[in-house]
Amino acid sequence: MNHQQILLFIILAYFLLLLGVAFYTSRGSNNESFFVGNRSSKWWLVAFGMIGTSLSGMTFISVPGTVGAGAFGYFQVVIGYWIGYFIVAYVLLPVYYKMKLTSIYTYLERRLGVNAHKTGALFFILSRTLGATLRLYLVIKVLETFVLRDLGISFELTAVVILGLILLYTYRGGVKTIVWTDTLQTTFMLLALIVSLVYLAGQLNFGLGEAWAAIREKGMTKIFATDPLPGNYFLKQILGGAFITIAMTGLDQEMMQKNISVSNLKDSQKNMVVMGTLQMIVVFIFLFLGGVLTMYAQANALTVKGDDLFPAVAILSNGIPFAITVCFMIGLISALFPSADGALTALTSSFCIDMLGIQKKTDWDEKKKTRVRLIVHNIFAFVFLLCIFFFREVDNGSLIDILLKLAGFTYGPLLGLFAFGILTRRSVAPGAPLVICIAALVLTLGLDMINNYQWYVPKMNLSPASAASLKGLSESIFGQYKIGVELLIINAAITYVLLFACSKKGTTTLATVSA
Repeated sequence: MNHQQILLFIILAYFLLLLGVAFYTSRGSNNESFFVGNRSSKWWLVAFGMIGTSLSGMTFISVPGTVGAGAFGYFQVVIGYWIGYFIVAYVLLPVYYKMKLTSIYTYLERRLGVNAHKTGALFFILSRTLGATLRLYLVIKVLETFVLRDLGISFELTAVVILGLILLYTYRGGVKTIVWTDTLQTTFMLLALIVSLVYLAGQLNFGLGEAWAAIREKGMTKIFATDPLPGNYFLKQILGGAFITIAMTGLDQEMMQKNISVSNLKDSQKNMVVMGTLQMIVVFIFLFLGGVLTMYAQANALTVKGDDLFPAVAILSNGIPFAITVCFMIGLISALFPSADGALTALTSSFCIDMLGIQKKTDWDEKKKTRVRLIVHNIFAFVFLLCIFFFREVDNGSLIDILLKLAGFTYGPLLGLFAFGILTRRSVAPGAPLVICIAALVLTLGLDMINNYQWYVPKMNLSPASAASLKGLSESIFGQYKIGVELLIINAAITYVLLFACSKKGTTTLATVSA
């Protein structure tokens, strides 16, 4: 049995372990278990498991690959994430618990009407589908490139099998199961991180302290960028990171579904703060690993960089023991599933509750509700598959940049909607929210295309003359200023302003909740 066959066997064994956990935890499950885990999850268990959900395979592969070119600059965004978790814990969670929500977008219906509710859910479904499948694509790509291709197993077959396995272990238990599987997977991911860091530092004849000193000497530990014009300016990154957390965690049904499965508000707030702090520490270790990986690649004349750096060193580099390759592979697939399984469950929940109104169907018995839920679950799995194939066509080698840009476009309207509902006591016309959110997205896309024309020109195959015109327009409007992760804030602000412009004093719904 060769190494690829052994890795395939380990991957299958890991799946069987997940299926065993799913079978055990889903005993006696019903729709309430699937949607909110019967509101009985332990806060510390949710906090630990959510580390894997918030980091995912994108962090496992892409973040170490950023250090060679950008040092520890990504940590600026992470500082913003940490600030954002406190805002989620002490501003948004009290609203959700006070209203005893199953879907957080129900708040929008009670505050701004049915159209706002459907719009919020629609943008979440769009955002989470694109974000989750982008992360899923990245890990499947690595598995196919470094393990399965040599066994004659295609990318397409790999994607189908992995989605099928995710379906199997989320089918019945939903959140009740995912709280436990995420904890298991986070454990394996962190073990892989620590083992890889210690081993690679040892290969360079460094202890961890010496490795830190070496990457610091090479300038790779620099965090803060002080030039205000580029997109990596530290205030832009920190502020953008905070709002990304507010939007991608606090206004995201997947993340909040796990939080509101905790029995009470106080414990849910503990979960959020502890998880945010642990995430900050873990990402810092990933960046440390990225510095060590960069030095190892330089010492061994490896030319790989970006998303390919970690897998190439762990799997293809001469002299790396097979045990380290196994450790990397387990860490990789452990990073894969917390984001994919939770997203699939949350999207099913949101569509059933927000779009179909399954909880309001008093003429549906439990059996019919379950049948509809399972149909929706299968449909979203198929949509995931289509999106994975799409991202394969547009992959440019650094997917974390695409992820943050997508977040800016799709979560911005959500942030604007919730901000308007919570910060004002005004009402909008019944059909206005959807039109306004779409308009804000289009305006934001236009601004970003003008400002970051270098990013769009190769993707749009523009002629040299068109590219030059776009460059001239960008410089005349923005000068040398470049929009970074604050794209989400701009989008949310446009949404908020348009909502305010189309609003009037007074509310007709539960505005008291926003006090």
